[in-house]
Amino acid sequence: MIRYALVCADGHAFESWFANSTAFDKQQKRRLVSCPVCGSTKVGKAIMAPRLARSDVAEVAPPAPQPAAPQPPPASASPVPPLPLPPGKSAVAMTSPQERELRKKLKELRDHVTKNAHYVGPQFPEQARKMHYGEIEHRSIYGEASPDQAKAMREEGIEFHPLPVLPEDRN
Repeated sequence: MIRYALVCADGHAFESWFANSTAFDKQQKRRLVSCPVCGSTKVGKAIMAPRLARSDVAEVAPPAPQPAAPQPPPASASPVPPLPLPPGKSAVAMTSPQERELRKKLKELRDHVTKNAHYVGPQFPEQARKMHYGEIEHRSIYGEASPDQAKAMREEGIEFHPLPVLPEDRN
Protein backbone atom coordinates (compact mmCIF):
# COMPACT_ATOMS: atom_id res chain seq x y z
CA MET A 1 0.00 0.00 0.00
CA ILE A 2 1.14 3.53 -0.71
CA ARG A 3 -0.24 6.81 0.61
CA TYR A 4 -0.16 9.84 -1.64
CA ALA A 5 -0.66 13.48 -0.75
CA LEU A 6 -2.97 14.76 -3.49
CA VAL A 7 -4.25 18.15 -4.61
CA CYS A 8 -7.11 19.05 -6.93
CA ALA A 9 -7.21 21.81 -9.55
CA ASP A 10 -8.88 24.11 -6.99
CA GLY A 11 -6.00 23.62 -4.52
CA HIS A 12 -7.76 21.33 -2.02
CA ALA A 13 -5.21 19.04 -0.39
CA PHE A 14 -6.07 15.50 0.75
CA GLU A 15 -4.52 12.05 1.10
CA SER A 16 -5.48 8.66 -0.29
CA TRP A 17 -4.17 5.09 -0.20
CA PHE A 18 -3.49 2.96 -3.28
CA ALA A 19 -2.30 -0.61 -3.77
CA ASN A 20 0.74 0.77 -5.65
CA SER A 21 1.76 3.65 -7.91
CA THR A 22 0.36 1.88 -10.98
CA ALA A 23 -3.05 1.61 -9.30
CA PHE A 24 -3.04 5.37 -8.72
CA ASP A 25 -2.11 6.06 -12.35
CA LYS A 26 -4.87 3.76 -13.66
CA GLN A 27 -7.52 5.23 -11.37
CA GLN A 28 -6.48 8.79 -12.19
CA LYS A 29 -6.58 8.06 -15.93
CA ARG A 30 -10.12 6.67 -15.57
CA ARG A 31 -11.07 9.76 -13.51
CA LEU A 32 -11.88 7.63 -10.44
CA VAL A 33 -9.82 9.77 -8.05
CA SER A 34 -11.81 12.78 -6.91
CA CYS A 35 -11.41 15.60 -4.42
CA PRO A 36 -13.47 14.97 -1.26
CA VAL A 37 -14.12 18.73 -0.94
CA CYS A 38 -15.25 19.78 -4.40
CA GLY A 39 -15.58 16.49 -6.30
CA SER A 40 -13.10 17.53 -9.01
CA THR A 41 -11.41 14.66 -10.85
CA LYS A 42 -8.54 16.92 -11.93
CA VAL A 43 -6.24 15.55 -9.23
CA GLY A 44 -2.47 15.27 -9.07
CA LYS A 45 0.20 14.24 -6.61
CA ALA A 46 1.36 16.91 -4.20
CA ILE A 47 4.93 17.26 -2.95
CA MET A 48 5.49 14.89 -0.03
CA ALA A 49 8.25 14.53 2.50
CA PRO A 50 9.70 11.01 2.40
CA ARG A 51 8.94 8.75 5.33
CA LEU A 52 12.25 7.67 6.78
CA ALA A 53 12.60 4.81 9.23
CA ARG A 54 14.78 5.44 12.26
CA SER A 55 16.80 2.52 13.56
CA ASP A 56 16.85 3.87 17.13
CA VAL A 57 13.04 3.99 17.48
CA ALA A 58 10.56 1.14 17.11
CA GLU A 59 8.21 1.95 14.24
CA VAL A 60 4.49 1.98 14.99
CA ALA A 61 2.42 0.72 12.06
CA PRO A 62 -0.37 3.03 10.87
CA PRO A 63 -3.91 1.61 10.97
CA ALA A 64 -4.98 -0.37 7.94
CA PRO A 65 -6.50 1.89 5.30
CA GLN A 66 -10.23 1.78 4.88
CA PRO A 67 -11.68 2.05 1.40
CA ALA A 68 -14.26 4.79 1.23
CA ALA A 69 -16.82 5.44 -1.44
CA PRO A 70 -16.22 8.93 -2.82
CA GLN A 71 -19.17 11.18 -2.16
CA PRO A 72 -19.54 14.70 -3.46
CA PRO A 73 -19.89 17.30 -0.72
CA PRO A 74 -23.16 19.11 -0.20
CA ALA A 75 -23.63 22.26 -2.28
CA SER A 76 -23.25 24.39 0.85
CA ALA A 77 -19.80 22.96 1.70
CA SER A 78 -17.11 25.59 1.88
CA PRO A 79 -13.59 24.80 0.65
CA VAL A 80 -11.00 23.63 3.17
CA PRO A 81 -7.73 25.57 3.17
CA PRO A 82 -4.87 23.66 1.57
CA LEU A 83 -2.49 21.88 3.93
CA PRO A 84 -0.08 22.40 5.55
CA LEU A 85 -1.57 25.00 7.84
CA PRO A 86 0.52 27.87 9.16
CA PRO A 87 2.30 27.22 12.48
CA GLY A 88 -0.03 27.56 15.44
CA LYS A 89 -3.19 27.08 13.33
CA SER A 90 -5.56 24.09 13.39
CA ALA A 91 -8.17 22.95 10.89
CA VAL A 92 -11.65 23.17 12.44
CA ALA A 93 -15.12 22.24 11.29
CA MET A 94 -18.74 22.53 12.32
CA THR A 95 -20.55 19.20 12.31
CA SER A 96 -24.18 18.57 11.50
CA PRO A 97 -26.48 16.65 13.85
CA GLN A 98 -26.25 13.67 11.46
CA GLU A 99 -22.43 13.72 11.62
CA ARG A 100 -22.52 13.92 15.42
CA GLU A 101 -24.90 10.94 15.53
CA LEU A 102 -22.67 8.94 13.17
CA ARG A 103 -19.60 9.68 15.31
CA LYS A 104 -21.56 8.64 18.41
CA LYS A 105 -22.51 5.32 16.75
CA LEU A 106 -18.92 4.70 15.59
CA LYS A 107 -17.65 5.37 19.12
CA GLU A 108 -20.27 2.98 20.53
CA LEU A 109 -19.17 0.30 18.05
CA ARG A 110 -15.50 0.71 18.93
CA ASP A 111 -16.26 0.77 22.67
CA HIS A 112 -18.37 -2.39 22.35
CA VAL A 113 -15.58 -4.26 20.54
CA THR A 114 -12.86 -3.14 22.95
CA LYS A 115 -15.04 -4.05 25.95
CA ASN A 116 -16.22 -7.46 24.68
CA ALA A 117 -13.26 -8.74 22.64
CA HIS A 118 -9.84 -9.95 23.77
CA TYR A 119 -6.91 -7.62 22.96
CA VAL A 120 -4.09 -9.56 21.24
CA GLY A 121 -1.96 -6.58 20.17
CA PRO A 122 0.55 -7.26 17.39
CA GLN A 123 -0.38 -10.97 17.48
CA PHE A 124 -3.64 -10.15 15.68
CA PRO A 125 -2.65 -11.51 12.22
CA GLU A 126 -1.32 -14.76 13.72
CA GLN A 127 -4.38 -15.28 15.95
CA ALA A 128 -6.82 -14.41 13.13
CA ARG A 129 -5.13 -16.95 10.83
CA LYS A 130 -5.26 -19.69 13.47
CA MET A 131 -8.98 -19.07 13.95
CA HIS A 132 -9.62 -18.90 10.20
CA TYR A 133 -7.89 -22.24 9.59
CA GLY A 134 -9.52 -23.93 12.62
CA GLU A 135 -6.32 -24.31 14.64
CA ILE A 136 -7.84 -22.54 17.65
CA GLU A 137 -11.39 -21.84 18.77
CA HIS A 138 -13.03 -18.75 17.26
CA ARG A 139 -13.42 -15.81 19.64
CA SER A 140 -13.71 -12.05 19.31
CA ILE A 141 -10.29 -10.40 19.22
CA TYR A 142 -8.78 -7.06 18.30
CA GLY A 143 -5.23 -5.81 17.90
CA GLU A 144 -2.84 -4.32 15.37
CA ALA A 145 -1.86 -5.24 11.83
CA SER A 146 0.34 -3.44 9.32
CA PRO A 147 -1.11 -2.56 5.90
CA ASP A 148 0.89 -5.44 4.38
CA GLN A 149 -0.41 -7.88 6.99
CA ALA A 150 -3.98 -6.68 6.44
CA LYS A 151 -3.61 -7.10 2.67
CA ALA A 152 -2.26 -10.64 3.07
CA MET A 153 -5.12 -11.59 5.40
CA ARG A 154 -7.69 -10.19 2.93
CA GLU A 155 -6.09 -12.20 0.11
CA GLU A 156 -6.38 -15.34 2.28
CA GLY A 157 -10.10 -14.66 2.76
CA ILE A 158 -9.82 -13.87 6.47
CA GLU A 159 -12.71 -11.64 7.53
CA PHE A 160 -11.79 -8.70 9.75
CA HIS A 161 -12.75 -5.05 10.02
CA PRO A 162 -10.71 -2.02 11.05
CA LEU A 163 -11.88 -0.29 14.19
CA PRO A 164 -13.10 3.26 13.55
CA VAL A 165 -10.65 6.04 14.35
CA LEU A 166 -12.41 9.28 15.21
CA PRO A 167 -10.93 12.78 14.89
CA GLU A 168 -10.81 13.26 18.66
CA ASP A 169 -8.60 10.14 18.89
CA ARG A 170 -5.87 12.00 16.99
CA ASN A 171 -5.74 14.95 19.38
